[in-house]
Amino acid sequence: MTGRLLLVRHAETEWHRDNRYAGARSDPDLTAHGLRQVDALAKGVLAERVEAVASSPLRRALRTATPAADALGVPVDVVPDLREADFGALEGRTRAEADPGLVRRFLADPVAHPFPGAEPPRDAAARTAAALRDISARHAGRTVLVVGHSTALRLALCALLGLPLAAYRQVFPRLDNVAATEIRLPAEPGGPMSLLSLNRPFPPSRKEVPCDDSSPSPRPRCSP
Repeated sequence: MTGRLLLVRHAETEWHRDNRYAGARSDPDLTAHGLRQVDALAKGVLAERVEAVASSPLRRALRTATPAADALGVPVDVVPDLREADFGALEGRTRAEADPGLVRRFLADPVAHPFPGAEPPRDAAARTAAALRDISARHAGRTVLVVGHSTALRLALCALLGLPLAAYRQVFPRLDNVAATEIRLPAEPGGPMSLLSLNRPFPPSRKEVPCDDSSPSPRPRCSP
């Protein structure tokens, strides 16, 4: 039996406005707006019928996930491989503060030309995709809130869909803070992922209540 994973990027941080790279070695504080997003998420998990919560170990993710888990009365499953990619020389910096040549090569092909000292994108994609498959397998048939990070999740989505990793920035231009990207992973190891929604508000409006072909409860069913 397959379940649902609701992938959520952590709430807004102090570096969001300047678009600074916050990777595995950086952990900026949440903004006041980010804290309001955390509260909305904690209220929204009940409407989404979430049954378990998993999170990156980074503070900004845990600060986002913990109130939701508390609202549900469940522990946070801290998964180290959900951490953000390491951006090497760009940690804590904006692209405008970096060497233009490095930035130009990265934007042309981030897999072939990662920033100096950065985690190879293929490695980040592989570990994050494996973490999502493991979470899905351990919570078979359940709805799981997974709080992670923009780049690691976008790379994993490409890997799970069989899309070129070098195109992750074009295929998934952004993951909004505390918006739900819903996926379903097959029970068979290595099978293709189903992408059910992308960047939808959390909680959903009445028209956006997710479909479910397997649940006996009176939720909307998926179109054929």
